[in-house]
Amino acid sequence: MLLVGLATYNELDNLPHLVARIHTELPAADVLVVDDNSPDGTGAWCQEFSHDNHWFTCIVREGKQGLGSALSLLMQTAVERGASHLITMDADWSHPPERLTELVAAAESSDVVIGSRYCDGGSIEGWPWHRRMMSHTVNSLSRVILGIPIGDFSGNYRVYNCQLLAKVPWLELQSAGYAFIEEVLWHLKRLGATFTEVPITFVDRKLGKSKISSREMVGALKMLSSLAWRRLRG
Repeated sequence: MLLVGLATYNELDNLPHLVARIHTELPAADVLVVDDNSPDGTGAWCQEFSHDNHWFTCIVREGKQGLGSALSLLMQTAVERGASHLITMDADWSHPPERLTELVAAAESSDVVIGSRYCDGGSIEGWPWHRRMMSHTVNSLSRVILGIPIGDFSGNYRVYNCQLLAKVPWLELQSAGYAFIEEVLWHLKRLGATFTEVPITFVDRKLGKSKISSREMVGALKMLSSLAWRRLRG
C-alpha cells in the first residue's frame, strides 16, 4: 500500500484541489494529512472530507508543533499501517503532482527517491535571489557533512521505503522544524539506504504564505553542525 503524507498549516486554499489531483495520479494510494489545528479551517475540511472518502484520513493536532514533528508522525504512522512506501510532499502545489508516478516507479530500485531541484533537469521558478542563495548554501553544506551523493537535501518531495523507516531510531532525532528533512537522511544513510533523484520543477507557492523563516535556516545550520561533529567522532 502506498501512503501519501501531507503536513499542513493554513492550506485550505490549496489542499482540496491538491488532494483530488493526488487521487487522480495515484488512485490506489491512501492519503494522510497531519494538520496543526490550522486557524483557516484546513483541519475541519480534512475531517469532513474523510467521512465520505475511505482512502483519506487526517490527524488534527493541538497547536503548531512544526514540520519535523509532523513528518515524524507521518513516517511512524505509515510503518504502523503497513504501508510499503510513504510519499511526502508540500501541500502548496510547489511539488508537481504529475511527477508522482515517476517517483513511485523509481522507488522500485531505491530506498529513498527525491524529487530534486538540483539534479540535471531540475529547476526552481519564482524564488528571489537571496532564497536561492540560502538554499544552495544549506544543500552544499549538507552534501559535505552528510556524505550522500545527491544534490537536493532540503526538499520534502520524497518516496521512502517503509521497511527502512521502521528501523529509524526516532528518539535520536532532534529537529522539530525544517531541519528534520536533512536530519532524517543522515539516519537513513547510516541504515544503508540507497538514494535516487528525479528532476522536478519547483514552483513557489501562489496561494498562502511561506512557512520558512530565517530562524528555520539557522536551525538547519545548527543541526548540520551537530551531525558534522557526530560524523567526526565516528
